[in-house]
Amino acid sequence: MKKKIWIAGHKGMVGSSLVRIFKKSKYKILTINKSKIDLRNQIKVENWVKKNRPNIIIIAAAKVGGIKHNSTFPANFIYDNLTISSNIINAAYKYRTNKLINLGSACIYPKLCKQPIREEYLLTGELEKTNEAYAIAKIAALKMCEYYNKQYGTNFLSLQPTNLYGYNDNFNLKSSHVLPALIRKFYEAKINNKKNVEIWGTGKATREFMFVDDLASAIKFLISKKFKIDVINVGSGEEISIKKLAEKIKSIVGYDGKIIF
Repeated sequence: MKKKIWIAGHKGMVGSSLVRIFKKSKYKILTINKSKIDLRNQIKVENWVKKNRPNIIIIAAAKVGGIKHNSTFPANFIYDNLTISSNIINAAYKYRTNKLINLGSACIYPKLCKQPIREEYLLTGELEKTNEAYAIAKIAALKMCEYYNKQYGTNFLSLQPTNLYGYNDNFNLKSSHVLPALIRKFYEAKINNKKNVEIWGTGKATREFMFVDDLASAIKFLISKKFKIDVINVGSGEEISIKKLAEKIKSIVGYDGKIIF
């Protein structure tokens, strides 16, 4: 009998990538639509896990968004992400899930963190204010996995991926992350013959990006491994400035106007 793997959040960018990666694996994929079960509902989540008994759970379900969305709706970001992760983690413990992969974010690390970022830098400084609510929820989920491992001997692992891009990304300018937002800005500027594209900041800030299928491949690799640690960073190891990224996208799109930072 195939082991069952529940991909929570299977319709999102990461979740849909995981479904593609695991389709050809030895696992039976379990999914649930949020129209049927709200993952913020503890009783419904526990009942579903009790009934389906997944051997492995990957928490790719989350409320996500860019700087503007995080700044505008901090209460939604902290509540939704806290409840989703805590409901799933506790249900995984309660019904003896063999392994759980909890996905976090690079924003859990201090704003002025030393580079390259190492796992032990967590909670050594202040967070970036614009997405603090989201980061705190993700830190709480990470610590919950750590404490459940310590107290109950569970096998819960938290992965902190860098900035992701890829299929099924969000291109809404009000809620998207930087890379899809830039793609849309330059695309719309080109088709509408705009003279310039405005980008937030100076362009000097650097970011590390990773293709979402590379994260999914990393998760597939890690599922069969055993670790004595609770947290692992997953990244590309390469950084690019926002200015260079914007210039690269401008060139690929074929936009001839100016960039204003």
